[in-house]
Amino acid sequence: MTKKMLALTLGLSGTALAAALVLPAVAQESLLPEGFGKPADTPALRPAPTPSPTPAPSTAAPKGGQSGATTLAPSTVATLDSGDTDTDTGDEASDGEEGTSGQLKYDLPPGARRLLTRVGPLTPETGGMAPDAFGVRGQYAAAIMRSMRGQVASRWGQILLRRALASAIDTPDTISGADLAADRAGLLLRLGESTTARMIVQSVDYDRATPRLVATAQQTYLANADPSGLCPYVPAGLAHGDEQSWRLAAAMCAGMSGEAGPAGWAIGRVRSSGKISNFDILLAERVLGATGAGRRSTTIEWDKVGRLTSWRFGLATATGIDIPAPLRATEAGSIRSWTVLAPMTPMGDRIAAAPYAASRGVLSSEAYVSLLSAASSEEEPPEALAAQTDLLRSAFSGANAADRYTAMAEYWSAGTGATARYAALVATARAAAALPTGADVGADPWQLLGSMLTAGYDNRAVQWVSKLSVGGHGWGIMAVGSPRPLTGVGAGSIGSFASDDDSAETLRSKFLLAGLAGLGRIDAGQASSAASDLGVDLGKQTRWTRAISEAAQRREPGMVALLAAAGMQGEWDKIPPYHLYHIVRALHDVGLDAEARMIAAEALVRV
Repeated sequence: MTKKMLALTLGLSGTALAAALVLPAVAQESLLPEGFGKPADTPALRPAPTPSPTPAPSTAAPKGGQSGATTLAPSTVATLDSGDTDTDTGDEASDGEEGTSGQLKYDLPPGARRLLTRVGPLTPETGGMAPDAFGVRGQYAAAIMRSMRGQVASRWGQILLRRALASAIDTPDTISGADLAADRAGLLLRLGESTTARMIVQSVDYDRATPRLVATAQQTYLANADPSGLCPYVPAGLAHGDEQSWRLAAAMCAGMSGEAGPAGWAIGRVRSSGKISNFDILLAERVLGATGAGRRSTTIEWDKVGRLTSWRFGLATATGIDIPAPLRATEAGSIRSWTVLAPMTPMGDRIAAAPYAASRGVLSSEAYVSLLSAASSEEEPPEALAAQTDLLRSAFSGANAADRYTAMAEYWSAGTGATARYAALVATARAAAALPTGADVGADPWQLLGSMLTAGYDNRAVQWVSKLSVGGHGWGIMAVGSPRPLTGVGAGSIGSFASDDDSAETLRSKFLLAGLAGLGRIDAGQASSAASDLGVDLGKQTRWTRAISEAAQRREPGMVALLAAAGMQGEWDKIPPYHLYHIVRALHDVGLDAEARMIAAEALVRV
C-alpha cells in the first residue's frame, strides 16, 4: 500500500492544515527591529500532545494582476476542493515499498536523490528568486526566521516572503540544507502557509532529515491534516524527538498498514506511560478506527479541552471531527489560515476564517471569491452569507457601472472591523479593475484604488489619476502605488494630504512620506521639509536598519524580503514610519520595485 493509498484509506485529501502549532518565538534582540526583540506574552502552542492527566485550560499579484510583482500564488479554491493540491515534489513514497511497521523503504537510485545544496520548489523560471537570493550567511538567516512570530502587518509583505522562502536557494556552507529547510517551513507554518511549508519539507528526502526537520515535518503534516505523512519520519522521531507523540504516530502508521497488533501495543504503551493526555490518545485511536485497525466508536468530547494543538487540530480535521466554536474563538491567527486552506473542514469554519486569510495574503483575491461562491452554492447558505454574496455578485455583474460601484461601496462598508473591511477590498479587486473610468465614483475613490492594488492592478488604477485631487487620500495611494511617478509631488502636496489626515498622529501622512522617499519620488530637500512639518525622523538608525540596508547593498533580495517582514511584525498602527522607509528603499534597490510600491500603497489604505 503506498502513502497515497494510506491517505485514501483515512479519507484524507492529503492537503490541509491543522492545529495550533506556533513555534516558540526565540528572543533575538540583535537581529530584529527595535521593539521586536521579545516574544509575545502569550504562550506558544506545542505541536505535540499535551501531558496528562488534564489538558491545561484555556497567527503577488494574483492571476490577472499587473503590478509585475511575482508571487507564489495561493491555490485556488476549486483546486483545494478537489483535493489536488498535493505538490509531490519528488515524493519518495511513489516508488517505495511497505516496511513491516508502516514505514516506506527508500527505493530510488543515488542519481535520483535530491541534493541538500539547493532546496526549494520554485526556480526563477517558475516565479522564484535566484539561488543566491539569501546570500551566504545561513545561520544568520535561520536565526531571524526562528525569531519571527509569524504575523506580518502587510499582505504584500507576506506574499513576498512566501515567495522568497519557497524559492530553490543555495545552502550556505554555515548551515545544513535540511536545518535551513526546517526553519523556512517553521516560519511558513507560523504565517499560516501550511501548503507551502509542506512543499519545503518535501523538498528534502526524508532519510536526510535532521532532528530539526523531523520535528518540523511532524508539525507540517499535522498542519495539513495528513497523518500518513508522518510515517517516513517515525524512526528518526523516536530516536530524536518527543518519544510519546512519535509512538502514537508509529501506532497510526502501523494501523494504516493493516497491522492492528503493533498499533494496539504502541497505543497501550503510551497510555500506560501517563505522559500524554487521554484525549490526545483517543484522537490517535480515532485515526486507527478510520483505518479499520482500531475502535470505530471512539467518542471525542471537547468539554475539558482548553486549547488547540497541532495534534488535536490535525487529527480531528483528518477524521472529520468538528472543533467546537469556543476553541475556534481563541485559536491563533495561523490556525485561521490553515483552516481556510483545509478542504475537509466544514464550510462554515472556512468562511469564518477566510477574511483573515485574505487580509494576510494566504488567499488571493480570486481564491477568496471562489470560496465565497462555493459556500453560497450550498443548500440553504446562512442568511448573512447569502446577502454578502448577492452584493459581491452585483459588484461583478451589475446592469451598469453605477450599479456595480454602488454594490462595491455597500460591500466595503458592511464588514465589522479592520480585517473584514480590508478583506472586502481584496474580494472586489477584479470588479474594481473592470469599472470604466467614466463611472461616477465620487470625489475621492480611494477604496476603489486600494481594492485594485490588493491584487496588483496598478496599470488599471493609474488610469484614474487624472480624476484625483492632489492631496486627497486616493492621490496619496497612487503617488506611491503608480508604476510611474506622479507630477507635482513635494512638501506642499504632502502638507495638503496631512491637512485631511484623520489617522492617529497623522500616521498615514508619515507613511506617505516614507513611501515617496523610499521610492526616490521626492527630492531630499522636499523630503526634509515635509519630515520637519510632520515631526518624523526617517533617517533613524538601528541594527535592523543597517542590516536591511547592507542586504540591499549586497543585492540579496531574499534576505531583504525576510528583514522587511521582520520589520513589519504586528499591525500597521505599530509600524514606525522609518521602518517603512527602509523597507521600501531596500526593496526598490534590489529590483523589487513593484512589491515596494504595493507595500507602500497598502500602508496608506490600512491606516
